[in-house]
Amino acid sequence: MAAASTVHLLVPAVPMLTVAVVLGIAAAHLPGLRGLVRGAARPGLTLAGKRLMRLGIVLLGLKLALSDVLGLGWATVAMVACVVVATFFGTVWLGRKLGLRGDQPLLVATGYSICGASAIGAVSEVRGSEEEDVATSVALVTLCGTLAIAVLPLLRGPLGLDAGEFGRWVGAGVHDVGQVVATAQTAGPAALGQAVLVKLLRVMMLAPLVACVVAAGRRRRVDVAGRAAGGADAGGADAHGAGRPGSRPPLVPLFVVGFLAMVVLRTTGLVPAAGLDGAARVQEVLLAAALFGLGSAVHLPSLTRTGLRVAALGLSAWLVIAGASYGGVLLTT
Repeated sequence: MAAASTVHLLVPAVPMLTVAVVLGIAAAHLPGLRGLVRGAARPGLTLAGKRLMRLGIVLLGLKLALSDVLGLGWATVAMVACVVVATFFGTVWLGRKLGLRGDQPLLVATGYSICGASAIGAVSEVRGSEEEDVATSVALVTLCGTLAIAVLPLLRGPLGLDAGEFGRWVGAGVHDVGQVVATAQTAGPAALGQAVLVKLLRVMMLAPLVACVVAAGRRRRVDVAGRAAGGADAGGADAHGAGRPGSRPPLVPLFVVGFLAMVVLRTTGLVPAAGLDGAARVQEVLLAAALFGLGSAVHLPSLTRTGLRVAALGLSAWLVIAGASYGGVLLTT
């Protein structure tokens, strides 16, 4: 984490969380560290990728105040909701068409539409996604979000966006909060303020998305159990946990409840500025540690086997969210 923080301090345009992912990937492939990362340190790194991610997501709620979000106006709220829905379902559909394995289409769609690696971590928790799928999705979303820092400011002039419009475009179209800040600050404080508010509105949609994913998972398990009971002994479905009510995850997981509680706490105004600053630093450290753990699970030789399809999904989803958010900004200006 010290290395990631140092790189961020030397190059402020590169978010600390992005550096953490890159360092995790590097550690998994350096000859001197590869054996440790894949052997004795693997349980600890996996724990960091799961538990610390949950804690970081809970503290992320302290960045949100309902009054600030509602101050954007209902037109902007509706625009952001439409962009999230279009990006999510469009990316899932395209990922399936490209033949990507497992939960990769769902996780990439979540990262693009909500808030990057944090959203991927939240959804992967309730889905029980394979670590390799999570790591690949985080790497892709992080890469594309980092490219946005360099590309989007160059498009502001040709697209004819003023500072406020550019900020709303960045907030609606860039994945991670740190990447939003790094991109929007190039157009000044007015753009940065608009970008952060719009971005946090997208973050607020994390809780209902997770609840929908859990509900969809419950329905799928019930369908599987019903088909198994109809064609064979009902115990066959139970062997995989599909038929046991106790195996169902809660509709709203505990860490999402914590996230919502932090939003309410921030809205009350009871937390002093110093407390919010301290929580923000702790949250960044927790997420950086979690993303290092996820990055260390990336296996580049395996990634290259689906590299072209993953890259195609990433580029296509990037174009979808950039285009949808740009259109939304024009319609609400």
